[in-house]
Amino acid sequence: MGDISIPFLLAPMAELSHRALRELIETFGGCDEYFTEMISAAALLGGGPFERWYIDGGPRPEKVVFQLVGADIGQICRAVALLDRLECRGIDLNMGCCAPLIRKTGAGIAWMASVDRAGEGVRELRKAVKRRLSVKIRTGFSDDFEYLVKFCRRLEAEGVELITLHPRTAKEKLKRLARWDYVGALRQELRIPVAGNGDIGSAADLINRSKGPCDAVMAGRAAVRQPWIFAEAKWNKETRNLNHGGHGVTRNSWDESLKFPETSSGPTGQHDSMVKNLEYTPMPPDRTPISCSRHTFLNLEDIGLRFLELLARWQPPEFHISRARRFFGFFCDNLQWGNYVKNLLNREETLSGIERAWQGYFREGSEKNLTTEDTEEKKNVFIPSPC
Repeated sequence: MGDISIPFLLAPMAELSHRALRELIETFGGCDEYFTEMISAAALLGGGPFERWYIDGGPRPEKVVFQLVGADIGQICRAVALLDRLECRGIDLNMGCCAPLIRKTGAGIAWMASVDRAGEGVRELRKAVKRRLSVKIRTGFSDDFEYLVKFCRRLEAEGVELITLHPRTAKEKLKRLARWDYVGALRQELRIPVAGNGDIGSAADLINRSKGPCDAVMAGRAAVRQPWIFAEAKWNKETRNLNHGGHGVTRNSWDESLKFPETSSGPTGQHDSMVKNLEYTPMPPDRTPISCSRHTFLNLEDIGLRFLELLARWQPPEFHISRARRFFGFFCDNLQWGNYVKNLLNREETLSGIERAWQGYFREGSEKNLTTEDTEEKKNVFIPSPC
């Protein structure tokens, strides 16, 4: 059983971490924090026609972390001034994106090439950010843990309050397993919280990684494939904790008991979690879990239709097709004939066409809805009660 107080975070993903996906995840109970897809500081300052969609923090703006990307720290600071007017949980600087177009500009993982450049940039950014300041990084350009510690200690010294580590190098992308031992080792070297990200494929993975040592667990593609993943993991953790004694937490006391206690900062190497920066959110009381039976069903057809409805409501028409294709590119992995359905949907050029193709597949009768009987990870999946 994982630590019941370890928060779960949605990763920043281009064309995926937008309001429509957050709305869908919230119908199952939500997660603790939602990182947005990366927002270009230059584009935001330029007042582009689509920027308002990128900074829509709904439906739970108090849980949203705006992630900025850029190479000019002056631009980033001015962009932060705009975002600080909005309700949010914090501001995150992307120091880990390996896309060549991003890296060539000096943004993303290019920040990790120089401790001094990154430190000086964060120092200025800290002056501009009123809320929590975080960064998301990789291990760097090489597998050099000593350099990683040096880099992160500088960020910490300049005012960063949370680091999310995707423990792969710039060149590896997804070629090898994430080195989660680096997350725990880095955590021991810093005072601030360290969240881990990488190779989370199921609710069971979330629970296992929450056993630590880390301060939060971030999931990305798996949360698109299984929008219920956070709720499933939370329900498993909370019910097992109550059933087995756990920390002696009752539902009435969750709101207070699951906050990290306040502590004072110790010397480097004595991790105190800076716990005010992260908070676990218990399952909402208006979400009624179905008991741990082997007859719990998820209606995949309805979930897909619900996403299309949310996409039409919360994204501009120019984004509809690209965002729909990205979502179903992962969500179709739940289907027996997933690749076939992906090809069907990718032929369509309108949301209505995608909807017809999606419904048509289920009318063929070749697909059953996902049941908790299918995989071990699907036990305790629940359906929210009507709100």
